[in-house]
Amino acid sequence: MINVNDIKNGMTILFEGNIYTVLEFSHVKPGKGAAFVQAKLKNLRTGSIIEKRFNSGVKLEKAMIEKVGMQFLYANGDNYNFMNMETYEQMDLTKEQLGDNVSYLKEGLDVLLSFYEGELLGIIMPEKVELEVIETEPAVKGNTATNATKDAKLETGLTVKVPLFIEQGEKIVVYTADGKYASRAN
Repeated sequence: MINVNDIKNGMTILFEGNIYTVLEFSHVKPGKGAAFVQAKLKNLRTGSIIEKRFNSGVKLEKAMIEKVGMQFLYANGDNYNFMNMETYEQMDLTKEQLGDNVSYLKEGLDVLLSFYEGELLGIIMPEKVELEVIETEPAVKGNTATNATKDAKLETGLTVKVPLFIEQGEKIVVYTADGKYASRAN
């Protein structure tokens, strides 16, 4: 158990039967009355965000989240196979468990899976992934409009906006948080 005054950003806690990560917190000492802690919490099971006010001195239980390094091996229909690189155990996850992250998965990609007491909470993707452009329109000569973009379909099926100079067959880097083009791959 930890005192609510000791919470920090990124800490995971058990509260009302759910697992939350602390996104923001602030200690408030009003001119009148007792001090309290105002916290913004993200539910790790549902992804919802709540704001909660805790009275000073309240005890919370710390949740121990285990993060396991896994490598994506292959997709088989709606099942996605991952392997633990230390124990070589394999695990299948469904498209529903992975959510939008399936658009960034390619063979050999290293990810982290987060667990709480054996329960899968989610997948932690790298900040950026390198993917190949498999389909895009050729650049039109003379089109030099500032920040002009075109659609490009990537090897995973994801479509992103890219600059006009990107051609089919090139490898590009894409942000996994929002699916936007970052740069050409080196």
